[in-house]
Amino acid sequence: MAAGIIPPHDDEAERAALGAMLMDGDAISASIDYLRPGDFYSNANNMVYQAILGLFSKGVTADILTVTGELRQNGKLDQAGGAAYVASLTSVVPSSANIAYYAQSVQAYSLRRALLRVSSEINAKVFDETLESRTILEETQQRIFELSDNRSTIPYQSIQTVLKKTIEIIENLAKSNKEYTGIPSGFDELDKLTSGFQPSEFIIIGARPSMGKTALALSMAANISVRAKIPTAFFTLEMPGIALAQRLLSMEARINGNALRSGFIKSRDFQALMDAAENIWEAPLFIVDMPNMKLLDLRAQARRIRAQEKVEIIFIDYLGLISSENYNVPRFEQISDISRSLKSLARELGIPIVVLCQLNREAEKERPNLSSIRDSGSIEQDADVVMFLHRDRESHKKGEEIAVHQESEGSKTSLILSKQRNGPVGTVNLVFMSQYAKFESMMGNN
Repeated sequence: MAAGIIPPHDDEAERAALGAMLMDGDAISASIDYLRPGDFYSNANNMVYQAILGLFSKGVTADILTVTGELRQNGKLDQAGGAAYVASLTSVVPSSANIAYYAQSVQAYSLRRALLRVSSEINAKVFDETLESRTILEETQQRIFELSDNRSTIPYQSIQTVLKKTIEIIENLAKSNKEYTGIPSGFDELDKLTSGFQPSEFIIIGARPSMGKTALALSMAANISVRAKIPTAFFTLEMPGIALAQRLLSMEARINGNALRSGFIKSRDFQALMDAAENIWEAPLFIVDMPNMKLLDLRAQARRIRAQEKVEIIFIDYLGLISSENYNVPRFEQISDISRSLKSLARELGIPIVVLCQLNREAEKERPNLSSIRDSGSIEQDADVVMFLHRDRESHKKGEEIAVHQESEGSKTSLILSKQRNGPVGTVNLVFMSQYAKFESMMGNN
């Protein structure tokens, strides 16, 4: 801050707010929604407010005598201006009627001073050549977010208000005659358990390498966008967008994926390929192809695609490839931050976000469970829904051998729904068609 410039503050509003609290105990409850310790510019006023809060937490009414006693007991009475200063605060205002106005004024000036501190810190960092520009930008956004987040008051509603909204939602669902309340994955057994992927849910699909995580996510994305015509975004951090499109064509046309990649396509397959391409062309599916995507970029892109394309579900392939801006902490802490951030992003956008993740090696030896999730235990805590792909390795090999000779066969795969915050858990049986890199329901095709 430039020398000689006094930071913005309103001493009269500070004293008026404290005076109102000393006159009326109920005014303290009203001020807590706006004021935090440290919001007062005057050190003496801050100490008086902290003494008031201390008494409030003990259930003691704050007045001139009790606040003076609290300050004296803490050895801060002289620093707070003495007993005479505390007593003078009640003469500043005639009543406590305008406590909200005084508190909001103190809060507004405190926020201005906080913005000055942040801008000064950022100004210094901008000239520090050892720091990356993206790191400075991330820290700036984080600091600004913290300022706004700390200022949000916690609303409360009567049960009557909440109940009315709940009944309205139930009535609307009943009138819609929809089979599922959320976005159906296209796999009936799974959708019966989940009633579809619900808004604001953070959903994890875990599996060991080569179990078909991407194939399952892409099968779901195709069911949702190609057949149900629901706008869908697919963030691919592992596989190029072209490879993803090839997989989609193989799945939809039911043409062997190796044949597509090699170009050895039978003449009779060309019509099926063109028909599949036409169906996919019309689908509201949006591919975000960016390897080593940083969390900051992912969040920004998700907000943009939600606003511009009105996507209703996002798939991310996969969690372990998302880069954190904070390289100085252990990887498990980075993963924890990423997990919490994706959970908050799902709530912010109001749509389900489905994220793929790796499992540890123990999952190959036994049926996977929540402890099988790799890198961080916070993932299982943050997630609303956790499901695992599992099949016996030998069964998988046999299924692939059969599939080479008989296209109607595939590998039986268990999709284990291990956690669902608002519903039942269970196991869904699927078939993995390895020649198309596609999952289908055990009974019939999707």
